[in-house]
Parts: sequence; structure tokens; C-alpha cells
Amino acid sequence: MSSRSQNSYGKLAVMPLVVLALLCGVTTLAAGQDQPAPKWELFGGYSFFDPGADVHGILPGGLLPVTSRLESNPRGIGASVTYNFNRWFGLTGDISGHWDSNEGDVGKRIDDAAFYNLSLGPKVTFRSHYFSPFLEALVGGHRLSPDLFQGDDRFGFMLGGGLDVNLNRHFALRLLRADYVFSNHRFGPDSTVSATDVRGVRLQTGVVFLFGGERAVQPVSANCTVNPSEVMVGEPITATATGNNFNSQHTLSYTWSSTGGQITGKDNAASIDTNGVAGGSYTATAHISDPRMKRGGEASCMATFMVKEPPKNPPVVSCSANPATVQTGNPSTISCTCTSPDNAPVTMDGWTTSGGSVSGSGNSAALNTSGANAGPITVTATCSDQRGLNTQATAQVMVENPPAVSTEFIRLEASLSLHSIYFATDQPRITKPDGGLLASQEQTLTSLAEDFKKYRETKPDAHLTLEGHADPRGSAEYNQALSERRVERTQRFLIEHGVPEANLETKAFGEQKNLDEAQVRDAVERNPELTPEQRKRVLDNMKTILLASNRRVDITLSTTGQKSIREFPFNAADSLTLIKQEGPAKTSRPATKRKAKPTAHR
Repeated sequence: MSSRSQNSYGKLAVMPLVVLALLCGVTTLAAGQDQPAPKWELFGGYSFFDPGADVHGILPGGLLPVTSRLESNPRGIGASVTYNFNRWFGLTGDISGHWDSNEGDVGKRIDDAAFYNLSLGPKVTFRSHYFSPFLEALVGGHRLSPDLFQGDDRFGFMLGGGLDVNLNRHFALRLLRADYVFSNHRFGPDSTVSATDVRGVRLQTGVVFLFGGERAVQPVSANCTVNPSEVMVGEPITATATGNNFNSQHTLSYTWSSTGGQITGKDNAASIDTNGVAGGSYTATAHISDPRMKRGGEASCMATFMVKEPPKNPPVVSCSANPATVQTGNPSTISCTCTSPDNAPVTMDGWTTSGGSVSGSGNSAALNTSGANAGPITVTATCSDQRGLNTQATAQVMVENPPAVSTEFIRLEASLSLHSIYFATDQPRITKPDGGLLASQEQTLTSLAEDFKKYRETKPDAHLTLEGHADPRGSAEYNQALSERRVERTQRFLIEHGVPEANLETKAFGEQKNLDEAQVRDAVERNPELTPEQRKRVLDNMKTILLASNRRVDITLSTTGQKSIREFPFNAADSLTLIKQEGPAKTSRPATKRKAKPTAHR
């Protein structure tokens, strides 16, 4: 084979690969586009043909067959007309002609040939806004006319494609049209001449005229937005839908839906109520339609929004005990502070204890350690909010057994025998409130003060309650004031002798809680200091003794509840002064309540 033949075959091998690669790339770009098709396409332009074949034949006047490689033919024109059934498929009628280079009979060459084609076949086009690549398969009549042989008409086919650049709706530039051409020709008897097989390439370029078809219509679409896109439960959201490529002269219909919350809207905006919605991601959807469009008048869009639940932090609670250490039987107060980091309403309840008993209301509770063993007691309380979140807290109280009672303390408590303090009639006086205490009673109070101070060393929280009384003579107002002076005088004496005021409590009853005759008689009969003769004389003067027994101050010890002995000091050196009824004149009761007699004294 000649070098020229090798070059021709090389062209034929490479050209289809290049064209197919180019078409595949452009087709990929165009496949996703939506471009309406014209009804008719009319192409006209330049055509190049390379037969890619060796011609076999017997020259005129010759006896033996000859063979020569046909040269490519750059002299040609082509035209085609395509009818498109839709935007993809069409039917193409094609014609092209390539004439030889010789004029007349001068200089004819065996390797120069004319080629003509008249074909019909399907065409597939991938239309986009700018590019329209296509593929085609054509079958029809092919005529090959080498210069030194008669022309031969045969049936052939072409397979290929091309690329059009769309200039506007009516014009396109065909950058390239490349077809593989096959046909079979014979230039001599079958017995002596081999067939001439055309396996060539046809290349064309030119202008395409486009007619008919619908104007390009952009499909309708919709865009949805939500504002804000992230909210807390209960906060509102506004959703908006925008339609694209709809007819601005038409009234659109909007339908809204949402996967969460209550959505309300009938136009291009809707409101979403997120009350009661659980936290999470939700989608609002809008469907837009144009009732006046026969087809393609609907579009939908979606927008996602996030709903966050309020923070659910449990309550914060702390508890403390006061006092934190107590002796068995003594109480302790438990106080708790409960708050919610989320400002939710809170309550305290669920009071429990590991020992003793507890009763609580609100943020505090009282711990009763009666019967509890020595050691720590844990009190637990629960703080709950209205959302059902709760937190427990504890406070610890250390319970101790009372200290062992010493022999000295037992002796001191035994010696701390309380005695009521007695006053003379109408003592102390208003003008002399620091008087009124006789020597025997001062001695009794002095002894009490010394013993009580020692007692407080073991029982520092002990205190004495002083209760003042007056006999029934005089007005109720006067007797009340007199009992107050007596109890205040007793209090001041004890303070002067070292008893802290904080350990003293005073009460005054006037004549309200006077002893009756039976109580005084019983006290006289049980008085161990009286002899039978003395007891008889006292009982014979019961009226006077009854009045004297009610001019007193009673004393109570808080730690034991021990009350003073109401034992009148008959054997005291100043007992007659205490018994005597007379005293300075004073205001008497109204005459309606008392018989007329001399003014009473006491």
C-alpha cells in the first residue's frame, strides 16, 4: 500500500473518534436543558468528502484491471431539510454533491472522483439554549464517478452527527457535521474486477434556518422562605412563597401545609403557630397554581424551620439545719432554698427523715428528735417545678446523748427547790418600786440566784418564769399594776445578783389566778414547819391567811417545769409583817360590789 493510502486510512480511523468524543461532551451539557424545537430545519453549506477507498476497474481499451487510491474531494456543497416531530426526534432528507477537479477530458486521473448523495433518515437532537448537538442515520442512493470510469449508482448509508450553535430562534451556525459513509460500487465484470468499497468521511459546515415551532416558554417554579428559620416553642414564624415565570396578569392560588404547628394563610404569606409543638425540624410547603393555564401551571416549594424547646434545667435546692447538733429530744429547724434556673414555679414537699419525725410546710420543716438514737439524722426534701422536674436535697443533724449528769449537778438540781416569794400588803408601792422585799424573802431569792447561776453552767438555756399575784382587795386595774410591780421587783433583785435578764421571763395576773380557801387550807395542813398548835391557830385565822397567801410571786424552772412551793413562811422573823392586813389607804372596789367598811390595806 502506498504512503498516500496509509495517510487516508489514518484519517478515516481518527476522524469518527474525534467527532463522537466531541458530540458526547456537548450532548452531556445539553441534555439537562429544556429548549423547544422548530418544526423545520433547512441546512446549506460547504461539504468535504474523503472516500477512503481504492477504486478497482478496467480502463477503456484495457484488458487487465487496475487499482488506485481515490483522493479526498474538497469541492462540494450540501443541503438538508429536517422535519421535527418533537424537541428530540426528526426526519432528515439530505443531498450533497462533490465534483471532480478536471474540466473536459484533459488531464483526467484515475484517482479523482465525483460523489453524489440523496438520503433520508432519522435525526436525534439534544437541544439547549446555546448548543444543539445531534446524531443521524441516513440511507439512500450514492453515486461514485471516477474520472476514467462510468459513474456507478448504489444503495448506501451514512452514520454521524454534528453540533449547531444557536444564534436566535431562527438561525444557527453548524460548526461541524461529520458522517461515516459506506457504499459498494463496481467498475467492471464481477469475475475480474473487485468491488470498490467506500468507507469514507463526509464533513460539512454551514448555516441552519429554523422555522415553526412554539416560542420557548420557561417552566414555572416556586421559592419558599421562612422567617425566622429557628424559634423557641410558642414563637410565630412567617412563611413566604414566590412564584417564578407565572403570568403576571393571572391571579394565583396558594395552598399551604406544614409538618409541624398550625399554619394559616391563603395568599403568598402564611403564619405558623408553634404552640405545643415538640422540638425538632419541620417543613412548610406551598403549592402555587394558575387556574387559567391549561398545563404546566403548578409549582411547589418547601422551606425548613427548626423549633427548639425551652431549656429544661431541674430546680436547684439546698438545705441547712439549725442547730446542726442537738441533744436527744431537742428540735432542729430545717430550712431549704429552692429556685428554678428557667424561672419555672417551684414547690417544696416530700419531707422525710432517717430518724425521729419531721413535719414541714413550704420551705421549712421541724425535726423532732425524741426517741432518736445518737448519731446523724438525714432529712430529705424534694423541690419540684410545674413541668415535673424535681431535685432532692438533704440536711444532716447530729443527735447527741445528753451529757452524763454529775453528782454535783444532781445535788444542785435537788437543792434548787423553788419557793414562792411573798410580799406585805400593798408592797411595793408606786412611789418606791425598789422596796417591798422583806429580809426573809431576800434571803430566799439570794439563795435561788446563786444556785441558778451554777445550774446554768450545765443548762445554759434554762430560764425562770416569774408570775406575780395580788389579793382581791382593790380594783382590778390596781391589782394588775400591783402584781406587775411585784414581779418586776423580783426580776430586778435576781439580775442584781447575777442572773442574766435573758434567762428571766415575767408575767402578771393581778387577782385572776388567786388561790381559793381549799387550796390554802391544804397547803397549811401539809406544811412540815408547823406544829399542831400552830396549824390550829393558822386555820382559825383562815381569812387573813388566804389574803396573805395571794400576795406572792411564783417561780417556774423551764428545763424541768418545776414550780415553786407555795409554802407561806410562818416561822420567818418577819412573818407577821407579811400576814398583817393593814396598809396605807388605796383605791377600793365600787360600792356595788363590796359592803361599806373601812378602806382595806394590804
